[in-house]
Amino acid sequence: MKFSKKILPMVLAMAMVPTMSMPAYADDTQVTTPQTAQYSITITNAHGTYKAYQIFSGDLSSDGKLSNVQWGSGVNPFSYNEKSAATDIAKELEVVNDNSTEADLFAELAKSKIKVNSESAIAQVGEDGKAVLSGLPVGYYVIVNSDVPSGQPTSKYLLILKVTGNQEVTNKADVPTFEKKLKDKNDSEGTTTEWQDSADYDIGDDVPFKLEGVVAANYANYKGPYKFVFHDKAEESLTFKADTVKVSVDGTEITAGNDTYQLNTTLSDGCTFEVTFPDLKNIKKDGTALVHAGSKITVEYNATLNGKAALGSLGNVNQGKLQFSNNPYDTQGGDTGETPWDNVIVFTYKVVVNKYANAVSDTTKLTGAEFTLEKKIKGENSAADTWISIQHVETEATSVFTFKGLDDGEYRLTETTTPQGYNTIAPIFFKVTADHTITWTSEERTSILTKLQGTDNNTAEGKITFTATTTKDTNNNERFNGDLSTNVINKSGSTLPETGGIGTTIFYVVGVVLMLGAGVLLITKRRMSAKH
Repeated sequence: MKFSKKILPMVLAMAMVPTMSMPAYADDTQVTTPQTAQYSITITNAHGTYKAYQIFSGDLSSDGKLSNVQWGSGVNPFSYNEKSAATDIAKELEVVNDNSTEADLFAELAKSKIKVNSESAIAQVGEDGKAVLSGLPVGYYVIVNSDVPSGQPTSKYLLILKVTGNQEVTNKADVPTFEKKLKDKNDSEGTTTEWQDSADYDIGDDVPFKLEGVVAANYANYKGPYKFVFHDKAEESLTFKADTVKVSVDGTEITAGNDTYQLNTTLSDGCTFEVTFPDLKNIKKDGTALVHAGSKITVEYNATLNGKAALGSLGNVNQGKLQFSNNPYDTQGGDTGETPWDNVIVFTYKVVVNKYANAVSDTTKLTGAEFTLEKKIKGENSAADTWISIQHVETEATSVFTFKGLDDGEYRLTETTTPQGYNTIAPIFFKVTADHTITWTSEERTSILTKLQGTDNNTAEGKITFTATTTKDTNNNERFNGDLSTNVINKSGSTLPETGGIGTTIFYVVGVVLMLGAGVLLITKRRMSAKH
């Protein structure tokens, strides 16, 4: 009889190994037939702990068949389809072995009858990602997966294998997948990126985010509710806007309700909000179920980057993860697993303007100015570009002006109040550009600010230079801290002459010089005429 097949995968579907037939059956006494040969099962792509419980034992013939089948050492005898003898149950399985539902039911029943501490073998995952169950006599076994590490995207499962030799099976990870993304917008260029892992924004901007889960391949095997919960956790620098939430199934937008999903913002687990689907099977349109294996469930929303934003390379982190049903045999839907947290990062920068009089030195620092910073906004549909005020800084006590929370883009800095006795500087046009690289560290995604540059866009002479500070990471790579600084110089104003002073004298001096010059020229001409 061909008996091996996928049995009860909840997150990991195991490849079944073909089995042989059971041509003869012994009585139902609970005796394990001694076997001299012992074999192993190697599980690849393994997660957690694996235990093997022997359901049936038997004699292995030279042609690979099992005879004299009896109850194994790992289970207490049980009834199945009104049969209680091992031989009778084995005959029942000959009929139902191609029926996945019946096979699943048998696997779940066998698990419920296993003897405590009776596992024939136990194995954990090695450095190569494999778990090896060894020292197994011939027979049929139920393999139970447990103790999956927290955050591993795996499901509980049962696997029944016929062991008549060494074999290898593979977890195929039939679990939902999850990712969190955001978009980046450049206001000055009027461009928006596709969904990605990092972005930069001005403080006060709305940042678009997306959570996406893809339903597992074994979705149809679930006998109870299929729970799906999006968890979202943002730092305090990102203000969640509940009224922007949009939920879709394969592109079809759905509304909140008892049969669809609930949005919860009053939580005690540290999350900012959660979107809970009690049972994806209840989501229908015109009476037809919308969700199937491979369906994409998405949650899109906006959050505002507020005044608590971290400036520079630290970034502002937003995390998400997916919780999902992971036991196809759980009729109540209470057993769940979860994916690891997935991170995205929002950067914002600062520009520091140092004010000097006539020249840059410690003794020429100049106070008493006011500045307004504006940002260029690209006009839509051929409309003219506009400039919007970002910040206005005024102070009498300092020569340093800091503009916090800037995005990439084009800016205009205008001196709206000039220190007394100095000329007002012309407006300064400059552009901020930045790059961020996504990396993985300890299975966690992080973003690194790899470039920050300020470019003077003025066409006149006297362009200013921006300096970005950097630090070295543990690998001696240069990382940008997220700030730009520049020096701005005010020139002293012209001094008007006083009446009756040097203003009159200068005219006398010029007149005398002109008269002397004319006399020298006249004498020279006369001498030249006399010679001729």
